[in-house]
Amino acid sequence: MSDRDSLQEAADVRARIDITKPHSARFWNYFVGGKDHYEVDREIGDHIREIFPGLVDVALTSRHFLGRAVRHLAVEQGVRQFLDVGTGLPTADNTHQVAQRVAPDARIVYVDNDPLVLSHARALLTSTPEGKTAYLDADLYRPDTILEAARDTLDFSRPVALMILNTLGHVADHKEARALVSHLMSGLPSGSYLVISDSTSTSEGMIAASDAYNSSGAVPYYVRSVEEIAGFFDGLDLTDPGIVQVTRWRPEPGGSAAGTPEVDAYGGVGRKP
Repeated sequence: MSDRDSLQEAADVRARIDITKPHSARFWNYFVGGKDHYEVDREIGDHIREIFPGLVDVALTSRHFLGRAVRHLAVEQGVRQFLDVGTGLPTADNTHQVAQRVAPDARIVYVDNDPLVLSHARALLTSTPEGKTAYLDADLYRPDTILEAARDTLDFSRPVALMILNTLGHVADHKEARALVSHLMSGLPSGSYLVISDSTSTSEGMIAASDAYNSSGAVPYYVRSVEEIAGFFDGLDLTDPGIVQVTRWRPEPGGSAAGTPEVDAYGGVGRKP
């Protein structure tokens, strides 16, 4: 790509960034201590923190869940391929960093359609020499496009871990969300895994926080019941301990139950037979 093409591409990306309304990737980045957010994201973040301080714990512990799930799959299950849909803004311990730390030959494909994520991804989502990392500017609502493009990096004759974390809440209709997950999993081989975590309607505070966010002008995010989260895993073999609060999914050795926070976020890992 020429310098002129690169400059034009950067200008096109910047033109797609709307800083007049909050955006979920920037909002979440603010809560996990990142730097890639604007005043409008901080304002709604601070407002929601007043309504429901526990959302900060949800953001941080969901990030920790990602790390534990990836390490489990890479170390204990030998998974070397990850398809991360709804990547969000790069922070510390992204999927490729966790996976390649224990398996340098791991291959990771990130998928997101947020222009700010795109602008950072190419600079930050690097790879070990043995492995490979790619980024797709693509939409969850086009699963065939995702699967076709991911084949350029991933070998679909071998298991792939499909990661969809804190993303499915953007799909208003639960049946449609299940259909999208099922479509993506249907394109992956036997032995592949599904990893999902999402905020849940398990407290009045979380429901109020969701309502406040959805009233901000941002693309709405709908919290679901634990039973609805579990429904994404129908037909898969759940890994112990099943669908649980993200803080209780295989916590790090040495942690105490008393020190495990209660959070309105559930997740799990399931294997495709």
